[in-house]
Amino acid sequence: MDFLSFVRDTASNPLLAVTVLLTFGVILVNGWTDSPNAIATAVSTRALSVRSAIILAAVMNFLGVFMMTMISATVAETIFHMVDFGGNAYDSIVALCAAMVAIVVWASGASYFGIPTSESHALIAGLSGAAIGMHGSLAGINGAEWVKVVYGLILSSILGFGFGYITTKIIAVLFCGGYRRPLANGFRKAQIGAAAGMAFMHGAQDGQKFMAVFMLGIMLNKGQTATHAFTVPVWMMLLSSVIMALGTSIGGYRIIKSVGMDMVKLEPYQGFAADMGASVSLLLAQIFGLPVSTTQTKTMAIVGVGASGRLSSVKWRIVGDMVASWVLTFPCCGLIGYGMTKLFMAIF
Repeated sequence: MDFLSFVRDTASNPLLAVTVLLTFGVILVNGWTDSPNAIATAVSTRALSVRSAIILAAVMNFLGVFMMTMISATVAETIFHMVDFGGNAYDSIVALCAAMVAIVVWASGASYFGIPTSESHALIAGLSGAAIGMHGSLAGINGAEWVKVVYGLILSSILGFGFGYITTKIIAVLFCGGYRRPLANGFRKAQIGAAAGMAFMHGAQDGQKFMAVFMLGIMLNKGQTATHAFTVPVWMMLLSSVIMALGTSIGGYRIIKSVGMDMVKLEPYQGFAADMGASVSLLLAQIFGLPVSTTQTKTMAIVGVGASGRLSSVKWRIVGDMVASWVLTFPCCGLIGYGMTKLFMAIF
């Protein structure tokens, strides 16, 4: 579908218009709550101003979506095939819309308290809850794709922490003693590149996830319930990146503060290590086609950086709050998706 056809279809089809608006809302919330994680450490170490970081995130998110989707769309395909809403296109659209409402409700509530919940977790939970609500059973859950999700969630924590820890140790050995302080400005400049890499991988991971939902909504509105392959158009990549950047500019500071400032006090070289560690972790997950949480990966990379020095330097209460929010996202957002689906199907 070209962009003009998309605009015409959206203007003439109220149901598609609602689906598109809800999809935009979910992408906006992702930019609001997830995208700031990519640039949090660069802002906290003063490598970048908030405005410059948001512009960098917007550009690199688009490049990440565009380049990695051209190479491989396996993450998008995993999300696309994770649930099966069934053969009735109208009921499937209602369930999909209910799932997106659940994601927005959950993420907005968490963002109010400055907790960087993972929109990857919320997306998976909301879609799964909606599929279960529609079928009244687990018939709509594709176990083979869910296994990839579980692997990704476990690996994102292990890899993020491990690479953050190891990268910091390597820098400490190479620039031992007082040599790191005179090089602080150099590390700040290097961190701009590392933050760009982190934003690039955020686009590659989360951009693909939410474009899969975008494509699913369009196909269901066309009555296509058994589609097994798709191609993401460039205009969709650009549009998703712009909306994500808008979300970051609206509400990103709370998350930047929680992740980059409150959890661990970072020096420039530590901020560089956290961004590099998280970027490498996400790249490995992308290569193997595993949908992982960028929030979880970046947060655990920062914890790994803090733990490489003294464990007491990490504010574990804040880390505990974040982990609790990740754990609660699955049952809570899943139940909201389930309830919204039942409600929407009764009303519509």
